[in-house]
Amino acid sequence: MDQSRRNFLKMPAVASAGAALLQAQPPASVTRVAFIGVGNRGSFLLRHMLKVPGVQVVAICDVDADNLKKAADAVIAAGGAPETYTEYRKLLDRRDIDAVVIATPVDFHKAMAVAALEVGKHVYCEKPMALTPEECRAVTNAAASAKGIFQAGFQLRHDPTRAASMKFIQEGGIGRVLFLEGHRHTGDLPRKTAWYFDRVRSGDNIVEQACHIIDLMVWAAGSHPLRAFGSGGINLFKNEPPGRTTMDNYSVIYEFPNDVRLNFTHIYFDPPGFSGIKERVYGSLGAVDLATGTFVELDKKGERKLEAPAAGEDSNYLSLAAFVEHAKGGKKPLNNAESARISTLTAMMGRKSIYERRVVSWEEVDV
Repeated sequence: MDQSRRNFLKMPAVASAGAALLQAQPPASVTRVAFIGVGNRGSFLLRHMLKVPGVQVVAICDVDADNLKKAADAVIAAGGAPETYTEYRKLLDRRDIDAVVIATPVDFHKAMAVAALEVGKHVYCEKPMALTPEECRAVTNAAASAKGIFQAGFQLRHDPTRAASMKFIQEGGIGRVLFLEGHRHTGDLPRKTAWYFDRVRSGDNIVEQACHIIDLMVWAAGSHPLRAFGSGGINLFKNEPPGRTTMDNYSVIYEFPNDVRLNFTHIYFDPPGFSGIKERVYGSLGAVDLATGTFVELDKKGERKLEAPAAGEDSNYLSLAAFVEHAKGGKKPLNNAESARISTLTAMMGRKSIYERRVVSWEEVDV
């Protein structure tokens, strides 16, 4: 494995309008941001972005008129004056936009991210990176040659408690990493969002939803997996909602270098408060729960909480604030294109194994 994978841890166009445009330009410390997609997730990110210092939201794009109006009203209420669009390429034509947040359904991620990078914008693209390994490679290649930075919406990397847990692991606090456990056990996704249940558009739940926990597990392992074997299907919600093609349960075992395994399960019929979401890493000295920052030594009773500066601050806000900071400084984000590609491909390995009912190796998805 190469070292990079190990460390995955305007100018006016018309002279006669120049003076007026220059007067309208914000100070250099201001980052002018546009949003593409302001439905459920996009509007949530917009509310957080409006709180980031030094940001002006100057443009919004969505094909849904209601979403567009609500988002514009939110920006106006915060003192902004955004232009609205229904065609994202017209938005990207604006030379005064510094950064773009993409929060559309997954089947648009690749085309929009590549287009924005190619015209010099900084890009924050919601997870997962794309639908296929080939699309992931296209986005990663575009990011590698782009003027702007690319940051993926794996915001849990910016959660203070999870970040403290990961630092503890990387500094040897749990000893040698031996085993990883993750599960996402919840109720079903909102039925009003039809594309969630279409695996052609969403990539299925392991790629569209579970990629957050999988990303953390890959980060903790310090490597991509070598192989995966999984099984899953639709046991309860058959044809609910009508036409559903996404699974309501599955399990995957991933094998990493050094004989480290991840056991990951995902179900959508978990009773409220029954099992929930777990992100745990076991080592030769003890185990840590990433989400709570709880460390338990292997041979001793009791537990302790790891110190997590800024614990309780929202990871979505912190991720967006980091994006703006890195865009201003041209710095490589923690959740950068290559790390996002590896985590997304890991989810795709599991999906391929489930669909094809066989062991799948990393080389099959690493295009």
